[in-house]
Parts: sequence; structure tokens; C-alpha cells
Amino acid sequence: MNPKTGPTPSDDDPTETGDGALPSEVTFDEQFYPARPKALRPRARRRAAVTVNLNPPFEPDARNKAYVEWLVNQSMLGDATTLARQLAGQASMWAHPFAHPNPRDAVDKASVWFTAYPLSLITGKGQSFLSALGAEDLWAAFEQIGIKAVHTGPVKLAGGISGWEPTPSIDGHFDRMSMAIDPLFGTEEDFRAMCEAAGSHGGTIIDDIVPAHTGKGADFRLAEMNYRDYPGIYHMINIPEADWHLLPEVPAGEDSVNLSLEHEKALQEAGIIIGQLQRVIFYEPGIKETNWSATREIYDTQGQLRRWVYLHYFKAGQPSINWLDPTFAGMRLVMGDALHSLLDLGSGALRLDANGFLGVEKSAEESPAWSEGHPLSEAANHLIGSMVRKVGGFTFQELNLTIDAIKSTSEVGADLSYDFITRPGYQHALATGDTEFLRLTLKEGLAIGIDQASLVHAMQNHDELTYELVHFATAHAHDVYELGGEELPGSVLAENIRESLRQKLTGEAGPYNRVFTQNGIACTTASVITATLGFTDLTVLTPDDIERITSAHLLLAMYNAFQPGVFALSGWDLCGTLPLEATEVRSLIAGGDTRWIERGAHDLMGWNPEATASSSGMPKALSLYGTLPDQLADPRSFASRLSRILAVREQHGIATGQLLDIPDVPAPSVLVMVNRLAVGAVQITLLNFSEEPVSGPVVSSHFPPGGRLVDLATGEDLGTIATNGSFTLTLPGFGGLALIVKED
Repeated sequence: MNPKTGPTPSDDDPTETGDGALPSEVTFDEQFYPARPKALRPRARRRAAVTVNLNPPFEPDARNKAYVEWLVNQSMLGDATTLARQLAGQASMWAHPFAHPNPRDAVDKASVWFTAYPLSLITGKGQSFLSALGAEDLWAAFEQIGIKAVHTGPVKLAGGISGWEPTPSIDGHFDRMSMAIDPLFGTEEDFRAMCEAAGSHGGTIIDDIVPAHTGKGADFRLAEMNYRDYPGIYHMINIPEADWHLLPEVPAGEDSVNLSLEHEKALQEAGIIIGQLQRVIFYEPGIKETNWSATREIYDTQGQLRRWVYLHYFKAGQPSINWLDPTFAGMRLVMGDALHSLLDLGSGALRLDANGFLGVEKSAEESPAWSEGHPLSEAANHLIGSMVRKVGGFTFQELNLTIDAIKSTSEVGADLSYDFITRPGYQHALATGDTEFLRLTLKEGLAIGIDQASLVHAMQNHDELTYELVHFATAHAHDVYELGGEELPGSVLAENIRESLRQKLTGEAGPYNRVFTQNGIACTTASVITATLGFTDLTVLTPDDIERITSAHLLLAMYNAFQPGVFALSGWDLCGTLPLEATEVRSLIAGGDTRWIERGAHDLMGWNPEATASSSGMPKALSLYGTLPDQLADPRSFASRLSRILAVREQHGIATGQLLDIPDVPAPSVLVMVNRLAVGAVQITLLNFSEEPVSGPVVSSHFPPGGRLVDLATGEDLGTIATNGSFTLTLPGFGGLALIVKED
């Protein structure tokens, strides 16, 4: 198997790795898995899109056999069944070890990721999103920068079906309803060509699956019709007609209605649903007050009228998957989607979206239902992670839970976890010029046992600057922490940090950034920096201003890159993109989803300079740094300087090291991280989150007295560690260093 391109047929000689090089040593797992049978390429019954019947036979009704058959032919569960039958009993399904997550193996395969967003990438005229991501000039630029993988974001068909017609996505294609590639982004052939292009440059492609929910596509419509196993996919409860008086009326033109708190309580007291969950995501008064909705009246295939109540942890168009239904239909659907992406399309890894919400259980009376940190989520993630490893891929989870929960899921589930632990911390450090909270979160992770190498340290992605600080606000709400000379319970600490970020980055300080519900702040990395630096009008930035922004941006890159784990960044980072004006996306943010201001279109490669929007219609935003070809021709550009940072990271194996210590610092703006590299040497990362230069002593029990400090970027000898395990650091404004300690 070639680890750069994911699950592919192996060479005939089992003693060689996929690229022909002899392995340095045989691992325990490899002793038991010496053979590498050729992988299958199973084929599902997929279509290029939902097939629209221009002359539909009669009404879209469950009593119409033609309509039911049409839905079955669109369904994900149907495709999953077809795939499973082709793979069952095949030797290729036993070719790889799978029992335990292996973060360092995943990091070895791809330690620097580009996080794409389909709706925002400006492509060439007539060029699809997927063919753009497979373009030779793009991968040549990525290879020059040091990018090893591309996370495509969700590209399969999403949204729903109403009658015979598809309806659009209501959550950026995270409401998947098919295994088919959405024609908006390209074709299956484009996807496979992209995977081959990545492999030719030593890279891999990371796709998405959504184990928590689907859209309201064929599977949900068949579930409403009580057809075969389909109701078992979802948390759906049939409501007897005698209890319909407990349900709200569905407004005209809608297919469901959200339960009010009163309706939820009434159904709970009647013993029909488990009621309130621990939190309501996307909460909006009068729009989404609970996680439950009721369907309209609908005929089933036997001609009986039914109404259902269904769970949706997110939006109403994202019905939640039931992982412990007797049919196991939901599990079969998700596994089929994963295997299709890996074995048919050719991706090497998968992101598990919203995979922390897979178990829901009734709690004690008058208490919210148990819906976060549930053991069923761990069990389901173990199954998904094991299945993906079984066919040679790896997974990462975007799981914003407590540090304890992230650790426990990392022990049995996904190979890597998104760094929700320190991401708010490093943005807070920049906004305030004080790293105390960042150091506190890093130390908390160390104390709990988080392996930094198992984390994806990301800059901007399609989501908001998340500051829920779930660890401190929930499970550790009553634990006492020291910050700013005060002792604070976790709940107060979390709110203080949130309020500090709101004051520093929104309102008068950053009028172009917006608060996003209760979750965080809608902004780009560049607009975090501009607010920090005091720029309130982004239309009048000078070249000197942009250089200051670039320096701060590179500091944040060094924080994420000069520590163990994956380093991830997006096109918005590479281009230095600023937020859109709210008026440009007025219709998209009307329901309160302010994140659309941060998702402006950007022309990464200069493929279409005249474009004012992406092919998906996202308006083009102002970008400060220019295209990658222009940046790579300028040694002082953001991309060129980033490439030198990533070269140091790659050359010295920082990504697979181990975090040892977060020492005390001589100035509030300083952060020191002490790592041990795989070769055994101590590596030190020094960062200054202020524009002012700093100097002072640093001491750690992990600093060997007499060790020589060598700059990994230049090879320059910077002094010797004193007998008390200390040395003096000197850093310029927004400066950073990666040192190695050499011992004679």
C-alpha cells in the first residue's frame, strides 16, 4: 500500500513499502499482516445526481409503487447494501491492522493539510471544483509550500427531496443525501483524477463522512413512509393518532415543525420522547427551540396516515442517525458511505463530522437527556475508525467536547482529533498579547494525557472561531483555575475568555467580525489579526499594514506547525482573505448563521482574475497576499515564508514528536513548548505573541545542562543551557524560533 495515496493495490513484494523503500523495522501489527492482497474497487448504484423524472407517474405518494421504487434507487442505504455485498468475504478486507488508533502513522502519511471549501474556491472558466483541486499547477505549488494532503470538504449531493424534486443544502453540504458527487463540484472521474494527482506529488485526499445525520433525501422520505428498514436509520418515533393533539401544526408549505419547549415537555411527560438534550445547537427563538421536530401527516406504503417526531441535533433538515436501532440501518448507511469514498473514489482518509453526538439516552427525571460524552459515541467511533483502518485509511474527528472526552475517544476511535483544546487559546493570546490562558489549556491537556501528535492544529476553516470552551464550561465548571492572579471556577473562566474575545475582536474593535449564536465569532484569521492590531477600516490598509498582518499570521502558523501533530490551513489563510460585507450575503445570514461572512470566494492560483464570485455564487472577498504563483515568486510573501517554516518542521520531524513541558515565561506574551523528537533530542519552540521584542530567562527540568541550543532554520549556535537548566531567550515582535538541544 502507498500511504500517500490511501488504499491502493500493493506491490507484489510484501517486504517493500508502497513507494518501493524497505521499511526500517517490522511492527508488531505487520508481523500478523505480512500479505497485502489487492484492494477491490466496488461499485455502487450511484447516479451523477438525483434523477429527476420529468414525466412523473402520478403523485409522489407512498401508495404509488413507482415513487417508492424511485426513492429506493436514490437512497444511500440501498447503495451501502450493494457495496457491502461486493466486499463481504474478500481477502482485501483483512489486509491492514485496525484495532487501535495510530496517530503518528496518520501524521507520517500527511502532516500538513490544505482545508478546502467547495463553495468558495474560484476555479478556471468551465473548471469544476474537483478538477481544480487535481490541477498540476496547484499540486506543484502545494509541494513547494510543503502541503501533503487536501481535505476537500463535503462534495457529495446534499439537501433533500420534495416530491420528485431535489431541494438545496441547508448547511453547506453537511446534510448529505446521496453517495453521488454533486455536479456542482464535478464528477466521480474528477475525484479519482484528483486522488491520482495528489499521489503523484506525494500527497493524499481527505474526504468527509457524516455519521451523525443525513439530509432529508430519499432515505428520510422512505423512513417517513415506514418502508422496510428505513425508519431504523433515524431517531424517529411514530406518534399514534390519538396523541396527535400533543403535536404542533405544520405551517403551510413546510414538511415539519420544530417542537416548542411546551410541546417537548408534553411529549416527554406522555412517555413518548426523552425530551430536552444537554444543549440546543443553532438555537433561535421561534425557529429552533428544541432538538425535536414533528412531520406533517403522510401516508405509509400500506395507506395508513402517520405523523412522526424525529431528533435533529443540528438543523431540522438534518435528521439524526440512530446508532442502536435493531435494524442497524443507520450504521450500515454510514459504513457504506465511508467504504465508497475510500475504495471506490480513492481517498486516503476521512473526516468524521459531528461524531460526538451518536448516543442519546434518557436521564433522571427533570434532567436533560444524556447526549454528549455517551459511551455509544465511543463505540460507534471505534467501529468507524476500525473499518477505515481495516482498508488502509485513517480518520480525524472534529469533536468539540471536553479534553477528557477527546482523550477517551482518541483511545478507541478516530486516529486524529481537531484541536479544539488550544485553538481558542492561541487566538486569545494574540488578541490580548498574553499567553496565560493558552499555557493553562496546554498544561490541562498534558495533565489529562492528551498526545499533541494526535491533534489537528488548524488555522481557519469554514467554521467560526469556536469559543464554547466546553471543557471549562461543562464537566469542569466547578473546578478552580488560576488566571490573572484570581482563582476562578471553570464556568466563570470560560465566560471571561469569551467576553474578552468578543470585546477584542467584534463591535468597535472589529466591526467586520460577527458573533455566531452561542458558539463563537465569525471571522477569518486575517480579521482576527486586523482587529488585534486596531484596524477598523479594512479598505485602507497600506503595504506596511499588510506586512504587520503577515508577521502575526506567520506567528500563528509557527504556533500550529512547531508542535507535534498535523498542521492545517485553508485558502483563506494562504490568500490572507478578509470577511465579506454582511450585505453581500444578506440572504445567507438572515437565519442567524453569520459564518457566511468568513467564507468569501478566493482565487488561489489566479485561474480567473476577472471573476467576482465562485462558480457556486459565493462573492469574491478581498485577499491581502495575492495568488500562490505570485507569492512563491516573492521570497518575502506569506506563502514563501510559510514554506520555510514547514521545511524546518518536515526536516526535523517535529510533527511526530511528544510535548513534554510548558515552562513559565519571562513575559506575558511569550510561549515556550518543550518537545521530544522521535530521534530522542529535545526540541524547543519559542513564540512572542506581541509586536514588542522580549528577552528573559526560561527554565525547564527537561533542558539538559550544558546542551547547545541550535536554530533549526539556520543551523546557528545560540548558546548553552546553564547548570540550573535555563537559558535566556530573545525574540523580536511576533517572532518565533524552533531550537534543538544538542548534547555532546
